[in-house]
Amino acid sequence: MPQETAKRSPRGADSTVTPTPAFNSTTTASPGFIAQLFNRIPRIRCAATVPRWAVYAILALILLLLLACFLCICVKCCCKGRRKRKQKEKLDGQISLTDVNGASDAAELVQPETEDSLDTPTGRLLYSLEYSPQSSEVTVGVMEAAGLKAMDLGGTSDPYVKIYNLPNTTKTYETKVFRNTLNPVFNEHFTFQISQVELSSSTPGTPGVRLQQEWRDLSEASNYEENFGEVCFSLRYVPTTKKLSVVILEARNLKKMDIGGLADPYVKVQLILDRKKWKRNKTTVKKGTLNPYFNEKFSFNVSFHEIQRVQLVVAVWDHDKMSRNEAMGKVLLGCGATGNPLQHWADMLSNPRRPLAQWHTLLSAEQVDSTLQLKRSLRIPFVNKTF
Repeated sequence: MPQETAKRSPRGADSTVTPTPAFNSTTTASPGFIAQLFNRIPRIRCAATVPRWAVYAILALILLLLLACFLCICVKCCCKGRRKRKQKEKLDGQISLTDVNGASDAAELVQPETEDSLDTPTGRLLYSLEYSPQSSEVTVGVMEAAGLKAMDLGGTSDPYVKIYNLPNTTKTYETKVFRNTLNPVFNEHFTFQISQVELSSSTPGTPGVRLQQEWRDLSEASNYEENFGEVCFSLRYVPTTKKLSVVILEARNLKKMDIGGLADPYVKVQLILDRKKWKRNKTTVKKGTLNPYFNEKFSFNVSFHEIQRVQLVVAVWDHDKMSRNEAMGKVLLGCGATGNPLQHWADMLSNPRRPLAQWHTLLSAEQVDSTLQLKRSLRIPFVNKTF
């Protein structure tokens, strides 16, 4: 039986006995304990500002966040197990090389594939050769190509043919560029000045050489030709205003000029008229890069009569503070150009008022200068006259 103690009221007042449980008594939770707990939370925390429904919403939001985290963990574990299962099935389905050929060396298994890759065809070229002893000229005819190697992602290429005479590469020709084809038809002829003595060293005992059209299998490109990079620019000619606009956009894969393997490139734009330097301008210098971006525009006043005879030289130069600036490569356009540059110039003339942008391969400065054959001029100091 639990013991009870009585408390008496002081100073003789009517005493009332209040039973109190002893310390060793046990209690049980009332049926409305959870409800009483929820009733106390608003009054304890924020009895005056937060209503009861807001507390319920906060608790529900916390439960939803915990449930979402739990579901994310479960999904991640399931996906990881499924991925491992698929990889295992894929490995089980592959044929083991050691099961087929025994315990063989890996180098022996890879070697036949490299040999096959070297024998892959790169296409065929139909060309012709003709030599005239009277004029000491060799005429090279580029007719067509077939079955060329696809170089673009779409399974096609933009082919053109470059012709030069080894070991002297100062004079180079290029055919027109044909877009999105592996079987271009060129039908172009080019002439080289070669003496009979030079020709006899390669074809002894034949004063004249004439080769009919012949198909020849193409091989992989050699690394003999030095790479000077590429430059992209747009051309636009407006006959009514007599404005020739040249926008130098960018260049890429330029030749390394500095010790650190970089360069400080800038571009010179020059007009040549009647084998004389006429007008020029240049871009800003881009420090320490082989892939500069310029986006600079230059305009020249050129009449319609002059545009038929003018030549455009776009040259990339390396800026050097300690010594003279060096030419990194040049491109010649205009009436004396050939191949891709000539096609770009012709497209500009046939599409007036329309800017046409195109990439061009840079050639050596010596090669372009030999093609221009500029007239030598003597400039008198402090006098703005040339003779």
